[in-house]
Amino acid sequence: VQLQASGGGLVQAGGSLRLSCAASGRTFSTYAMGWFRQASGKEREFVAVISGSGGSTYYADSVKGRSTISRDNAKNTVYLQMNSLKPEDTAVYYCAATHRGLHTMPGRYDYWGQGTLVTVSS
Repeated sequence: VQLQASGGGLVQAGGSLRLSCAASGRTFSTYAMGWFRQASGKEREFVAVISGSGGSTYYADSVKGRSTISRDNAKNTVYLQMNSLKPEDTAVYYCAATHRGLHTMPGRYDYWGQGTLVTVSS
């Protein structure tokens, strides 16, 4: 599986962005898809994950209520809608795929996209 993340950019605090992650291959719906982020000088951290069917989701407390993960299996794409953005949301955002279920640990994911930079100005 090859993943290509996009949609990052510069946004003011309080604004919104929608990240997309396009996947190759015909088995996209068999993968749980996660979003992670890594701020400069910090470890990669979990943001959200969605099951293969899209029926189950889980969020980090830091984004819960402000972000929505969704997927369109017909388009082999997963999305992360982020609202009410804060400067502390500034990071490179990565999408990842796993067959191991809804995991929050980066080590449980098998495939990673290249990352897209989100910068939130105050």
